[in-house]
Amino acid sequence: MNWFKNSSKSDPVEDAELLKRYLKTGDLSALGELFDGHSTMVYYVCLKYLQDSEKSKDAVMGIFEELIVKVKKQEIRQFASWLYVLSRNYCLMQLRSKKHVQYVDFESIVEFTPLMHQDEQENKEGKLTQLELCLEKLPEKQKRSVDLFFLREKCYKEIVDFTGYRLNDVKSYIQNGKRNLKICMDKNRGEE
Repeated sequence: MNWFKNSSKSDPVEDAELLKRYLKTGDLSALGELFDGHSTMVYYVCLKYLQDSEKSKDAVMGIFEELIVKVKKQEIRQFASWLYVLSRNYCLMQLRSKKHVQYVDFESIVEFTPLMHQDEQENKEGKLTQLELCLEKLPEKQKRSVDLFFLREKCYKEIVDFTGYRLNDVKSYIQNGKRNLKICMDKNRGEE
């Protein structure tokens, strides 16, 4: 896989043709060619979330493996956008699974349930997307503290050292950030 291929030149029409060919014939080379045109974008999405080059390369391969199955089960209108969301959600799931214990309180915000069916997987991905949108709406200090604590698994002291915030402020940002995320998630759930 060429990690640094210029994927900005991918053609939506060509993407649609390759996707159609894969769905019709099951030819993995068509799917591989389609994915290769976006592999740099996938890699950089993974790098943004995982903060590690080797883990990001592993994630790219994992995303391709998921792609083989998921592309047949979902209607895809714009492959590049769909792949971006799939990649982001894959990385968020990787971050969550690294240390389950620390995410117990965070999970209650999103109300995750164990995976059993495709509908539940899509529901979980939808909630992760909502969570990311709500995270972006937080005030900067809350967003940064919540991200470092829950997604990057940093302790209070590490957050203080990294950001320069005072310890009590960090605790407050995390507590208020969690509350604001829950309010945002509840509001989005009410609008569905």
